Amino acid sequence: MCYFTAAMLEEKERIRLIFALKIKYLRVKNDFSYHRLSDATGLSKSYLHDIEKGRKYPKIDKINALAAAFGVTYDDLVSTAAPGKIKPIVDLLNSDFLKAFPLELFGLDLYRLFDLFSSTPDKINAFISTIIKITRNYQLTNEHFYAVALRSYQEMHDNYFPELEQAAKEFKNRHQLKEEVTPAMLERILLEAYHIQTDEEVLSTSQDLQPLRSYFSDEKRILYLNSGFSEAQQNFLLGREIAFQELAMKERPYMTRLLDVRSFEQLLNNFRASYFAVALLADENALAKEVGKIFEAKDWNEASFLNLSEQFGLTSEMLFQRLTNILPKHFGIRDLFFLRLRSDEDLRQCDLTKELHLSQLHSPYGNLREEHYCRRWNSIQVIKKLKSQSTHKAIMDVQISEYWESERSYVCISAAHPDGANPEKGVSLTLGMLLTDQLKEQLKFLQSGEVKRETVNTTCERCSVPDCESRMKAPIVLDQEAARFQLQEAIVRLES
Repeated sequence: MCYFTAAMLEEKERIRLIFALKIKYLRVKNDFSYHRLSDATGLSKSYLHDIEKGRKYPKIDKINALAAAFGVTYDDLVSTAAPGKIKPIVDLLNSDFLKAFPLELFGLDLYRLFDLFSSTPDKINAFISTIIKITRNYQLTNEHFYAVALRSYQEMHDNYFPELEQAAKEFKNRHQLKEEVTPAMLERILLEAYHIQTDEEVLSTSQDLQPLRSYFSDEKRILYLNSGFSEAQQNFLLGREIAFQELAMKERPYMTRLLDVRSFEQLLNNFRASYFAVALLADENALAKEVGKIFEAKDWNEASFLNLSEQFGLTSEMLFQRLTNILPKHFGIRDLFFLRLRSDEDLRQCDLTKELHLSQLHSPYGNLREEHYCRRWNSIQVIKKLKSQSTHKAIMDVQISEYWESERSYVCISAAHPDGANPEKGVSLTLGMLLTDQLKEQLKFLQSGEVKRETVNTTCERCSVPDCESRMKAPIVLDQEAARFQLQEAIVRLES
């Protein structure tokens, strides 16, 4: 008896789909109806329809009959190469993208996608060709696509995953973990439940391995941890490894820093393990209760918000990301974004290193053109405040950001701390919530009128705010648009 592996089945499916595309392309090109092609080949119309849908792959005699009807060779039909018009679609089917990308997570079916490809080949070809050219021009890799797809997946689900929440709760109940979790507790569980030892010496004493926060050796059953981390960071790294074991994730990274993302599933499982680890530390209901108290307070209290990190054993970033799980589910706040910004020593260069947008794409957002982000953002102001105070502790601030020439405003809560790799640099985390009447009712501290307001924009290059004292660059993009508009106006006058 012959058994096919999953990889072999995928290969057969790919070949069947390419063959189907060729048959439909040749039938349409030669102006064959199903009836006429049936007469020419002796194949039933329903069978031909199944071939074109990618459901059937004919035997040699039937392929020869099709080749004769179209005036091509047997090899022309069975080759995975394709004529020019359908070449981009075939190139996509031949690529690793559809093999690695889990379409089912996005509610997509490969055969429905295939129907779209085969029904409107010219439009789809133009789209695929455009994507391929953009990919090459900007040197985008599969990893870039996977990262964007992961963010889209999070956004589709409001970044809340009940199955992971439930798995964390069941784990805590089974191991009788109280609200306060310690590294010693998690190390004990790793050893007793999964026979995994921990080692904090190897990574710390090897110069080459020091950049790694953790590494798991499946063969040795050892989780290597770098020393010098806070208890919250240790809990996260240990909880993350527990998630990989508890949820039996086979396709996974073995180090915290993902040097080579092999598939979307690997990146997705890394996210799921991180989600589980933070849910293990901060129960959703307990955290939502404490956040509710802060929202009900009449005045903004920085200390109360900072205390959440200590209360639940989270770093600032873990807290902010956890809030993107909690706010949509427990407070109905779905129009929100999360940003992580890293600045250089003198605040001249600020890079957006992580972002998540729920419900829609909000401002601000990542800009591949390396433009200068608005210095009025709370994200940058809070780093400036951190540097002026010369503190190594996290600080926090709140701002209502009113977007220039827009009706949109956001309540932006930002925290800043020194960069762990270089304390002279700063890192900020921002949670932005679209300011609506509902949010004004929920966040009582907004009603005092004491929260500062600031008119902001996305980047200096696209900003028309006059006499901005924070401007880093002239509005060159707007100047270019104005020049084009003047040229168009001049052409209209010439024609009149």
